[in-house]
Amino acid sequence: MPHITVLDQNTINKIAAGEVIERPASVVKELLENAIDAKATAVTVEIRDGGISFIRVTDNGCGIPADEVATAFLRHSTSKISSVEDLFTISSLGFRGEALSSIAAVSQVEVITKTGQSLTGTRYQIEGGAEKSIEEVGAPEGTTFIARNLFYNTPVRRKFLKTPQTEGAHVADLVEKIALSHPEVSVRFIQNNQNRLHTSGNHNLKDIIYTVYGREIASNLLPIQAEGGPVKIHGFIGKPVIARSNRNYENYYINGRYIKSNLIAKAIEEAYKPFMMQHKYPFTLLHFHIQPDFLDVNVHPTKMELRFRDGEGIYRMVLTALQNALSHKELIPEVNLEKQEKKDGLELRRQEEEQHSRTRFAEPFERARMERLHSSPENTVREQAAVTPKNKDDLFPRSADTLREEPAPYRMQAAAPSASPVKASLPAAAVPEKAAETGSTEGQLDLFREKLLEPSSRTRHKLIGQLFETYWLVEFDSQLFIIDQHAAHEKVLYERTMNSLKNREHASQAVSPPIILTLSEREQLLLEAYMDCFSRIGFEIEPFGGKEYAVSGVPVNLFSIAEKDLLMEMIDSLSEDSALTDPDAIYERVASMSCKAAVKGNHRMSAAEANELIDQLLTLDNPYACPHGRPTIISMSKYELEKKFKRIV
Repeated sequence: MPHITVLDQNTINKIAAGEVIERPASVVKELLENAIDAKATAVTVEIRDGGISFIRVTDNGCGIPADEVATAFLRHSTSKISSVEDLFTISSLGFRGEALSSIAAVSQVEVITKTGQSLTGTRYQIEGGAEKSIEEVGAPEGTTFIARNLFYNTPVRRKFLKTPQTEGAHVADLVEKIALSHPEVSVRFIQNNQNRLHTSGNHNLKDIIYTVYGREIASNLLPIQAEGGPVKIHGFIGKPVIARSNRNYENYYINGRYIKSNLIAKAIEEAYKPFMMQHKYPFTLLHFHIQPDFLDVNVHPTKMELRFRDGEGIYRMVLTALQNALSHKELIPEVNLEKQEKKDGLELRRQEEEQHSRTRFAEPFERARMERLHSSPENTVREQAAVTPKNKDDLFPRSADTLREEPAPYRMQAAAPSASPVKASLPAAAVPEKAAETGSTEGQLDLFREKLLEPSSRTRHKLIGQLFETYWLVEFDSQLFIIDQHAAHEKVLYERTMNSLKNREHASQAVSPPIILTLSEREQLLLEAYMDCFSRIGFEIEPFGGKEYAVSGVPVNLFSIAEKDLLMEMIDSLSEDSALTDPDAIYERVASMSCKAAVKGNHRMSAAEANELIDQLLTLDNPYACPHGRPTIISMSKYELEKKFKRIV
């Protein structure tokens, strides 16, 4: 049996360092957060080789007193807290006192620091946790940390690092997130002697979003402002047109700390669900200010996760704030044929370049082969036999490289990520360039825009007709609007059903014979948990013996489509939200079922029916996307059409 022994201090330090320092980005995170806690207004981060060989973080903060520099590198030494009670009111980014000791345990560290009250600064060197030197030097106010050769003394850990390019990308992403979390701090990032990022520190969050994410996202933002009890929220969310295929653009900060939270992510995606297609995720940049005693931040070594005292309240607040921001906005995507044509032109040029490249590289080999053929009759016979096809189909090989489909010059995309929201009566050329870049005049432009789906605009709609027995064309204010009759009718039925359920405006209709459902143990528990909700909205469900339940009544609006498969699908879908005992979960499933009764595509509607559908859209809070996230309406400007017909050059 092995003996129990106490580890030596060096091993203890390296194990502890492994919990905090995973890669160069971990070092940058700890040093950047320390700089912000030191009240710095400007911080410069410089790395080389992805931060593996060199990291330097310089700030203009308060500095470290000379007699405390060595102490700062001891484990559990900190200026942020002094007792266990302070953990429940902590507001700084760092507090455990493990960052500097962990960095020093696995790298060669040099620090130069000076406080405002000192005439000179201090230079301190520590390698692998062992002090090397300390001396007095001239220095500006603030602190500079240099970490060289990360994991130089733990080669096994170093082998698990990725390439310098990958590690550098992680550092860049981290610096961007911290810059976005503190718009009052000017952050500069230098990678391999090249400036990669420089924020102004002017407190303007939208300016930083523009710097980090670019024009397209900055010009498609909606402001968020909400307050309730101990919680305040402010920031921006993106319009559905800039949705992405992953969650990388969902950013949220709590008291200046970048964190990950399944609860907040679920609230964000639930709010966007009516506006976007499945497997698309929004852009968000939200700042939460929560009283410290309502949080527990001491749950993870890297402080990326935390717990809320009232998680359900946070969820509801985020959901409501985002729903309010998204509602009553005209979110009709505009078709831009010029962008698509440029994209197709670039693709065509790429194909031509590939073909040219293949030809250029093939010519020398073909010349050599022909020379061999002419130099010897025996070679001629042998070569021809090798290339002669065995059947006629081989004469015309259908190579994927040589027979690509020609790009369609007028391919239309309704909701491409690069599309911009409808400009109403303003043609694209009339939008000021600065507004297009930063969105800074969006509020002023909104004063002059008229919306298609406003009652005051209804009398000026010109219904042109039906296209492909699926789409209705409407002319309004120098715009052509195209309405998908199926998506629009789905949305009308969905919102009408949701409103009637929430307002208790429902009635039950008997089903004869009853629909018999056979449920698993989990499904039975789920049904029993929600039984009151089902009953309140018009379902009549009772046990039928064993694992079976009889459905003898359904809400009136579901009578024509009530089938066993649909009811089972609704119960199955509730399992995803089993943690939420909220009637809204039932309402949403019932309303989604009502969409099955919507008019389909390839169905001829009369003009009177189309006008009635448009009238019903006018009454909705969000008429621009169906319950599944597809657009109900797209638009094309007169200006765009005239450019395609060369009326405008």
